[in-house]
This record gives sequence, structure tokens and C-alpha cells, in this order.
Amino acid sequence: MSVNKVILIGNVGKEPEIRYTDNHVAVAQFPLATTERGYTLQNGTQVPDRTEWHNIVLWRGLAEIVEKYVHKGDRLYIEGKIRTRSYDDQSGQRRYITEIVGDNMEMLTPRAEAGSQNVVSQPVQNNQQADDTPF
Repeated sequence: MSVNKVILIGNVGKEPEIRYTDNHVAVAQFPLATTERGYTLQNGTQVPDRTEWHNIVLWRGLAEIVEKYVHKGDRLYIEGKIRTRSYDDQSGQRRYITEIVGDNMEMLTPRAEAGSQNVVSQPVQNNQQADDTPF
């Protein structure tokens, strides 16, 4: 048995990029920042904050919700799985990218901060399997 599950709570790093496949399936991509707070060791040494950036990919209904309601700076709960894919860059060199393919999302930014009266506040699930179609 194996498990591939990721749970993240963080802030959207830039405006989500929304695309549609040839079959009119919505795909959202955006970076999500998670930060471990710094601390001070007993000997007085300061350990600074550490921010990790995650590439988030959401499909179908989740992508459509992101298109309508999610903006840079919003706080999100994302649940999904890690997926690594490869592609060849313009110079023909093989590149790898690690992404979090989300299955569930919950918007955590309060309505007043989000600036919208229609913000979805309950968890949303992506009930259909994600395509493996690269962008």
C-alpha cells in the first residue's frame, strides 16, 4: 500500500492563471506560499522564517471557483497529491516540475478581506479525476 497525500495552508503568491483544454476543461495554476515561523534557540541563535513555494494545479470545478474568487494574497487550504512531470525546454534540455494537484480546497480569507460578497466559504471537492494533459 502507498499514500500520496498533501495538506497545505498558505497564501496565493500571484493571480491564478486559468486555461481551458481543447475539451473546454478548466485548469488553474498558481503558486502557494507556506511559511514556518522562525524561532530563537536556547543559546540565542536566531533561526529565520522559512518560506516554501508550491506549484498548485486545480482542475474542472475547482479551477472555475478559483477563476471567480481566488486572488493574490488569499489564504487557502489545499488537499491533494504530489505529481512530478517533465518537459523539454526551448534548448531541448529535459526539465522537471513538481506540482500539487488539488482534490479539495477551502477558502480561508474572511469575506471582508477578500473584497467580495460571493466568496465560497465551505470546502469544495473536485470529484472528477484530473487529466494528465500538460499545458
